[in-house]
Amino acid sequence: MRGDLRWGSVPRLVRSAAERYAELEAVVDGRTRITYAELGERIERATAACIASGVEPGDRVAVWAPNTLDWIVSALGAVSAGAVLVPLNTRFKGTEAAYVLARSRARLLFITGTFLGTSYVASLRRATTEGEGGGPLPGLPHLEEVVVLADDAPENFRTWKDFLAGGDVVPAAAVRERADAVSTGSASDIIFTSGTTGRPKGAVITHAQTLRCYDVWSELAGLREGDRYLIVNPFFHTFGYKAGVIACLMRGATMVPQPVFNVDTVLANIAAERISVLPGPPTLHQSLLDHPARDSHDLSALRLVVTGAAAVPLQLVERLRSELNIATVLTAYGLSEASGIVTMCRRGDSAEVIATTSGRAIPDTEVRVVASSGAPQPPGEAGEVLVRGHHVMQGYFEDPQETRRAITPGVTSGTESGGGWLRTGDVGVLDRDGNLRITDRIKDMFIVGGLNAYPAEIEQLLGTHPDIADVAVVGVPDARLGEVGKAYAVRRTGSTLTSDDLIAWSRREMANYKVPRAVEFVTELPRNASGKVLKTELRLRRSA
Repeated sequence: MRGDLRWGSVPRLVRSAAERYAELEAVVDGRTRITYAELGERIERATAACIASGVEPGDRVAVWAPNTLDWIVSALGAVSAGAVLVPLNTRFKGTEAAYVLARSRARLLFITGTFLGTSYVASLRRATTEGEGGGPLPGLPHLEEVVVLADDAPENFRTWKDFLAGGDVVPAAAVRERADAVSTGSASDIIFTSGTTGRPKGAVITHAQTLRCYDVWSELAGLREGDRYLIVNPFFHTFGYKAGVIACLMRGATMVPQPVFNVDTVLANIAAERISVLPGPPTLHQSLLDHPARDSHDLSALRLVVTGAAAVPLQLVERLRSELNIATVLTAYGLSEASGIVTMCRRGDSAEVIATTSGRAIPDTEVRVVASSGAPQPPGEAGEVLVRGHHVMQGYFEDPQETRRAITPGVTSGTESGGGWLRTGDVGVLDRDGNLRITDRIKDMFIVGGLNAYPAEIEQLLGTHPDIADVAVVGVPDARLGEVGKAYAVRRTGSTLTSDDLIAWSRREMANYKVPRAVEFVTELPRNASGKVLKTELRLRRSA
């Protein structure tokens, strides 16, 4: 049965999970362990507190915090009160967070105390000292209340404990009535793009879209009751929140949130908590496989890995299967504007299909690859990836101009048929079986002597070198050819590979125009919290 018909809304999913999986362990956060029944009670209390604080249906409520139980409870409490969730990137600086809070006109903010050595409260206060707002932050006039997810809070802010206590006056019947009033077609969240290029834009996604897409994701991945799921992907990202929290609520899996990616902590958690499900970017799994102390940890419970990127080395898929005996390794492709999921491999696909493609379109959606003219490309030919279906966003929040740029004219977005095509900005190739291979971002492509060079394709080839652990390629100016590739590479431990060695190897393995003309070895690649390489940062130093 379709997810949007089975549950109708995220609040009803929460209640269903609390009843259906009542005695199962729901969340393990440090020393705290709670069942699904207890999680349901905590979320209802947070819902009551949101109602008591004046949150109305449709209000935006933001969460700026790492992966924790409090994130889950505060976010789902707000959504159950009819609010629209606005997750904030944990790597934001104060000015970046202030922009999203102002742009979304968030009424309430849940914020962590200190994370990664940074006081989020102090950072945000510095960025919002000037303004005419009458709330806790003068520079954010729409923000009426800030709740610190800690035992202490500055003046004019509230502690988490105090906030929850404020909801004790709200009758349980009123909480249930508010949750039941949330409609299938109303907005459930606004996911702001990462902002690695330009100002972030907020993709508006409904309850129906969220539930339907992650019911499909859970089915295709094979997530099941009793699974133990280490959620390393950040909750502010669709992969962490929806393929993590929402999917676990649907299937009765145990959530083990991990606030920061650290391979030693990942190994310890897998062993101690008997983790069976570990989605994440390829770098997570590569680090796991290459860790010198890997064999001293019991990883035998792992059975499901889902990853996604423009390039997933075939060797990585084969090593996960052979060295760790992981039964199911899948790749997928998605973006915030399409509810986080567009294509996905299926269980039973070959290692080659899983490594070289992102699978096929999810049910009841369409994927098309088009030339710059808009004409559909035949199988095997690269072009921009367009998608259409129930997963396409309603639009960018209060930004019709950018929405028109992103979605072609149609009856409406987010529908079965007749909706507009979403321009993804990604370059891809469809094979004859409908499997999609993402070759790059349109903006990342560079032209070498008139030939289109796609960094992700070059990275895929470079990644097969036995001494390369990680690699990224950008285009740099060249007097003769216009642009050429420069590779930033991470050597495997103990390797003495030189740039000349890698360039010579590349000349044997790929067409000449794809061969990087320069190689710079680095200890690690700059990545955002979602695991994406920050190509903009590499371009700033590409002339070095």
